Amino acid sequence: MSTIQYPQDSDLRSLVRFCAEKGLIWLDESRMILMHAAALAALRRELIESLGIDQARRILTRMGYASGARDAELAKKVRNGKCIKDAFAVGPQLHMLEGSVLVTPVSLEMDVKAGTFYGEFLWDNSYEAEIHIREFGHTDHAVCWMQIGYASGYTSAFMGRFILFKEVDCAATGSNQCRIVGKPVEEWPDAAEHTPYYEADSILSHMLELRGQVDALRATLEHGQQPPNLIGSSAGFRHAYDLINKAATTQVSVLLLGETGVGKERFARALHDLSRRAAGPFVAVNCAALPHDLIESELFGVEKGAFTGAHASRAGKFERAEGGTLFLDEVGELPLAAQAKLLRVLQEGEIERLGDERVRKINVRLVAATNVDLQAAVKAGRFRSDLYYRLNVYPVRIPPLRDRIADIQPMIEAMLQRFGALHDKRVAGITDKALRALRGYSWPGNIRELENIIERGMILTPQNEWIEIEHLFAEPQDFGVNQQFVDNSGGLADAQCATEDLCKRIVEAGVGLDDLEEALIQHAVRESGGNLSGAARLLRITRPQLNYRLKKKDTNN
Repeated sequence: MSTIQYPQDSDLRSLVRFCAEKGLIWLDESRMILMHAAALAALRRELIESLGIDQARRILTRMGYASGARDAELAKKVRNGKCIKDAFAVGPQLHMLEGSVLVTPVSLEMDVKAGTFYGEFLWDNSYEAEIHIREFGHTDHAVCWMQIGYASGYTSAFMGRFILFKEVDCAATGSNQCRIVGKPVEEWPDAAEHTPYYEADSILSHMLELRGQVDALRATLEHGQQPPNLIGSSAGFRHAYDLINKAATTQVSVLLLGETGVGKERFARALHDLSRRAAGPFVAVNCAALPHDLIESELFGVEKGAFTGAHASRAGKFERAEGGTLFLDEVGELPLAAQAKLLRVLQEGEIERLGDERVRKINVRLVAATNVDLQAAVKAGRFRSDLYYRLNVYPVRIPPLRDRIADIQPMIEAMLQRFGALHDKRVAGITDKALRALRGYSWPGNIRELENIIERGMILTPQNEWIEIEHLFAEPQDFGVNQQFVDNSGGLADAQCATEDLCKRIVEAGVGLDDLEEALIQHAVRESGGNLSGAARLLRITRPQLNYRLKKKDTNN
């Protein structure tokens, strides 16, 4: 039997966390599920009977490949600095920990730099072989498709090149156990027979593509094409967008309502782009940012000599928006004198520059926005009632981000593309745990705050790695979840109880706080092979926090 020994898997067991009170299971920052093998058997039967054995095999192989590739990224993080074979062992050990199969290594030769690989493993208790036999009986071909996909995906991601595994023996064919062999795809003379199972099926792809085209056509016919700067599918977003879309074909003045940061200017731009004025200018003005003594000249223009410093005539924002759209953000901050002139513009469609007696006709669509209660401002005498009624003809309320939870993930995906191009950086994506944390956050700053957090995460995350919770929030967030983990006996241990027990033993041993902190840091650095980022992850702190503690220690010494 094999002389290859696995390292202890306590580091992997500690990554498995059960949060019963939230209905969640975590493997590090990836969400996992426990599923009946019988359910997977039913899915296999459905796929085979509906699509045929080749199509079913392709789908299951690709599912396994994706899972393996994800675990390879975890392996590089968990055992960074360990010997290459111990790091590689994460895949087989996770495969066993997840209940898929017992993996016994027979032969393993690998060199990541040279790109060479040969691996042979024995599989016992393969769930795939068991469920296939249960549903279809014994067969004349290998059936562990998802697992072979996992092995290929894991090894390919680990090696940085396509490593193809084949199941040369399978328990479903009558063998006592399954046996798999993996090596670079070009070293297999029959590779062409196996590689199609790792490619997207052409028929299914065409069907999905056609369905997407039909959906896009239907959406275009019913609602018009959604502008690229607006992302969302939640009920609140769709309602606001439908109102904008209906207003676009008219000349009605629109009042956008909503909290700071909800994207009022983006909706205003979308209204402009959807209207017949799309070819004209879009001019945005933040009324709250203009000094009160300059508001009228900025909006309506000024003639030379109108006041001290007016050395030349200058067109205002209304004239610059001729033939297009003028967006007045924070319109509730306009002083009463400017409100009176704005009302005249809306009623008469004409302006007068400051210091000029000539009347200029304008052709401008006005879109206003505010985050204050204009009705309350009217009652308080801070806003003209006649202007309010003129602006409030067509109000559109944009929901806050906390009411658009379904829109957070597609927004993040778009932001990652944009910030990736801006900073010339690529990340693998955002972990399940980080995404769930973002979905559960209250978002007082709405989309603007989300953009800031995602950009921060993009900058702090190492190249080609996953954005984790620690990369997103400048201050630690308490998500208040009691978690359980898998102990070495395979049972569930309560994390809080385990922590209390550990604290009791430390106090009884007389270990001081400073000594404990130093010992923990040294242990984490050793376990990570001197990699400080890896040590920080083991300690559940950020790299800057670890640097601070190390500098403090050096200063004290």
